[in-house]
Amino acid sequence: MDRMKERTQDEPELDAVLSGVGPRLRRLRRDRGVTLAALSEATGISVSTLSRLESGGRRPSLELLLPIARAHEVPLDDLVGAPPVGDPRVRAKPIVHGRKTSLPLTGRPGGLQAYKVVQEAPCEEVPEQRTHEGYEWLYVLSGKLRLLLADHDLVLVPGEAAEFDTRLPHWFGPAGDDPVEFLSLFGPQGERMHVRAKPKRG
Repeated sequence: MDRMKERTQDEPELDAVLSGVGPRLRRLRRDRGVTLAALSEATGISVSTLSRLESGGRRPSLELLLPIARAHEVPLDDLVGAPPVGDPRVRAKPIVHGRKTSLPLTGRPGGLQAYKVVQEAPCEEVPEQRTHEGYEWLYVLSGKLRLLLADHDLVLVPGEAAEFDTRLPHWFGPAGDDPVEFLSLFGPQGERMHVRAKPKRG
């Protein structure tokens, strides 16, 4: 009951944030002199969907906002009007595990879960790879993220993403002495996020 009450109390604040996304998307696009058709070609999102996003007729989602942020080359926070990036513990209901702070971006139980994560360095000296059911998608906002995936040892930089089946042995954390900030989408039953985006033409 308490969880349901908290979620109900948070809904007006969430609705207020989401209602501001459309005008912000339109203003950003027009300020840059980009047409809906050009943005559609760069993102793979239809002109009608982009138009409804800007007018408020389509609810914003990560799979729509991420390719738009990439096309405009701006942080995702600029599109949703979030407070300046910093310690996320100043915001509502963070989850803190040691040096890692996760801010849930989804309020419904089950299904695809989204988190904004800030992880401080240093991390484990000898990272332990784990396995579990599910599918994960990572997108780096700032800093560098080291991803150990089976026999692969990768470093992701801002703007890069990775997706993988979590039944593969894996670990991820800061690469070096600086913190890393990233988005994590996790599907516990193997749900995958589908982003329709075309590469930018040179």
